[in-house]
Amino acid sequence: MNHIAASASEPVPLVEVVAAVILRPDGQFLLTRRPSGKIYSGYWEFPGGKVESGESLLRALERELWEELGIHVVHAHPWITRIFTYAHATVRLHFFRVVEWEGQPSPREKQELFWQSPHQVDVSPILPANGPILQALSLPPVYAITRAADIGVEAALKQIEQALQNGLRLLQIREKHMTPDQLRDFTNQVLSLARPYQAKVLINGDGVMARETGADGVHFTAAQLLAMSSRPGPAESLCAASCHNAEELFAAEQLGFDFVVLGPVQATLSHPGLAPLGWRRFATLIRGYSLPVYALGGLSAQDLPIAREMGAHGIAMMRGIV
Repeated sequence: MNHIAASASEPVPLVEVVAAVILRPDGQFLLTRRPSGKIYSGYWEFPGGKVESGESLLRALERELWEELGIHVVHAHPWITRIFTYAHATVRLHFFRVVEWEGQPSPREKQELFWQSPHQVDVSPILPANGPILQALSLPPVYAITRAADIGVEAALKQIEQALQNGLRLLQIREKHMTPDQLRDFTNQVLSLARPYQAKVLINGDGVMARETGADGVHFTAAQLLAMSSRPGPAESLCAASCHNAEELFAAEQLGFDFVVLGPVQATLSHPGLAPLGWRRFATLIRGYSLPVYALGGLSAQDLPIAREMGAHGIAMMRGIV
């Protein structure tokens, strides 16, 4: 997690804060500019504020958005929680994605409002604590995994091409049966399909292959994750990992990975020996977690709404990606 060291030697208080990522259907989100007279005046941030004593996080979110923007929250999902230390306080930021509300956001506290796109943020400066959130917002809701071993290379490439045409923007190449030469050839073909759509492609477990082919990053296995002492690869490459329990989630968090996959949520054909977590256990494991989490295991596109309700960023799936 990202932190700024406090200037004073004495411990600073931990302040619980809710923050709203108010999302339009087109993916744009709302940022507000702190008015003069407040700490960090002129900085842009996600709307929200302190949780009052005895107040639930959701109730605090509803109250803050009414006070600041004059809107009533209809539907909000828990998302990411991050701890950040400023000179004056340490804050625990509980981010919610607000996908439905009543009313038109208006500046009730003399703040400026600006709708932004995840891939092009035009305002500055932004509060430091919000940098990782902007990066997380650029991750798409679906993370697809290749399965050429099941359906053949030609069929897999056709499936990937169709999925890209339908909006897929994040893909993991997971083909453990292929020789290095076969994997390199397959990866190059996938990259040639993905580049026109600006889709990101990660390779499962093979950092060398990722560098040689120019892939966008590496998706590490849980075993690889637990053996690491620092985040691997160049900073601009995506780092993801497969997780199944709290220990592995903690490891990815400490190493500063970009996102994780957690599962299996339900029974899956690819891992028949693993007992599924179920949605309740899944939600418990990621409550208060600082990285975007994709739910994995026996899921289809129809499961995306419930995954988000449980706090997931999105879903990862091998079958039904089209």
